[in-house]
Amino acid sequence: MQPVAARFPRTLNHGSMIDTCDNSGAKIIRIIAIMGSKTVKGRKPAAVVGDMIQASVRKGTPEMRKQVVLAVIVRQRKEFRRMTGERIKFEDTAAVVVKDEAGNPKGTLIKGPIPKEVGERWPAISKIAESIV
Repeated sequence: MQPVAARFPRTLNHGSMIDTCDNSGAKIIRIIAIMGSKTVKGRKPAAVVGDMIQASVRKGTPEMRKQVVLAVIVRQRKEFRRMTGERIKFEDTAAVVVKDEAGNPKGTLIKGPIPKEVGERWPAISKIAESIV
């Protein structure tokens, strides 16, 4: 995993409900763990765009419901700042369900745009993305 070249505010807490933007069968997932997060004592981890999370499927197809899956966050509502000075924000917060730690997506289509920071960090996700902003 590469570092991300932008300043992201950590906005997605443990227990946050997130929509999915792929065709894997999951519709809404809930964050149960943030992979690779480092925090100090007494502080809870939070996730940002480009982070891999472990989540439980809350709504979706009967086969997907109540399963624990890996996902990558691809959009967030809270604006973030790129090093060029521009600020980016999206209409919704969304994630993509992945098969393994390498970031290979479970679905075959990603609806909506994803930021280029996610495309650089997870190339398999950027291959099936609709558009990259």
